[in-house]
Amino acid sequence: MTRNVGSADRVIRTLAALAIGVLIMGGQLAGTAAVILGVVAVVLLATGAAGFCPLYALLKLTTVKRST
Repeated sequence: MTRNVGSADRVIRTLAALAIGVLIMGGQLAGTAAVILGVVAVVLLATGAAGFCPLYALLKLTTVKRST
């Protein structure tokens, strides 16, 4: 697996996942929306931690700055 998620992208993913978690834990999100966004948050955290996003790979995108 080649890394395709850059540092800034990883930070944004982590912050978004934490924000979703806070909204769910704070009771601002409930029901179906909470479940769907909870899954999204887990995916964001996993892809941010791994540095690899399968969707980016499928679309041949990368946010990693390559040295030349």
